[in-house]
Amino acid sequence: MYLIFNRYFCIFKFLDSMNIPKTEHNKFVLFKRYLFNKYGLVFLAFMIWMIFFDSKNVFVQYRLSQRIESLDQDKKDFIAKYENVLKEKYDLNQDIEKFAREKYFMHKENEIVFILK
Repeated sequence: MYLIFNRYFCIFKFLDSMNIPKTEHNKFVLFKRYLFNKYGLVFLAFMIWMIFFDSKNVFVQYRLSQRIESLDQDKKDFIAKYENVLKEKYDLNQDIEKFAREKYFMHKENEIVFILK
């Protein structure tokens, strides 16, 4: 880490020692010099390729993240439904007659059932 910092510090120190006046025009010239050299152009081409043309570009990653969020929501919904089914299964095993009467409105032969909603 120190070596990397020291190397960059030396580059900045070298640039400061060039005694170039600090004006807006000179900042633009420095920007052009660093961006339009061979390394800057390769980096710019690489970034454009990765953002727009790669098979895993930014737009594909965004769509995939949206899909993951929707699948996570579906998973939560299915877990809630599964818990309800387990509860109904437990209730069914406890008292079958009560379950049949409440869910399916079944009754015995000699009974009259009134359904109130």
